[in-house]
Amino acid sequence: MEVTYRSIGVVRSPFTAVEGMPIQPSRAQAAEGSLEIDPEFRAGLKDLDGFSHILVVCHLHRVTGAELTVVPFLDTERRGIFATRAPKRPNPISISLLRIKSVNAGSVQVLDVDLLDGTPILDIKPYVPEFDARQDARIGWYAQASRKDEKVVSDKRFS
Repeated sequence: MEVTYRSIGVVRSPFTAVEGMPIQPSRAQAAEGSLEIDPEFRAGLKDLDGFSHILVVCHLHRVTGAELTVVPFLDTERRGIFATRAPKRPNPISISLLRIKSVNAGSVQVLDVDLLDGTPILDIKPYVPEFDARQDARIGWYAQASRKDEKVVSDKRFS
């Protein structure tokens, strides 16, 4: 089944190349960016300023091809794509948990941005700990990840 979405806006960030970009928001070291929302969707930003964090769903527009097994950034073993956050997915969609700095009439200023400048935004959802945080969550292979304490940034492997 084919599914089609349209973007609601675009990410503005300091990252213009995949190489050197943070691999996750938790490793973005408060990198600042903004979510520029298209005029027809701006009314949807109402009441967002009461939240501290948002889940931003994006289309990874610079990813080409897909792989069902990859060596993720934080490991040395080949893993199934669905057990990783690697971008070369059958549908190159990302989810980023970003901190809200401010909400304006047509944009959201964010911190911890891990997305390329120009990335199309598909959706924004408020982060709600009751819905999104699980105390009993297991983290699979990541629990023993050989590089989880290193400062790892994106490289050419998923370009």
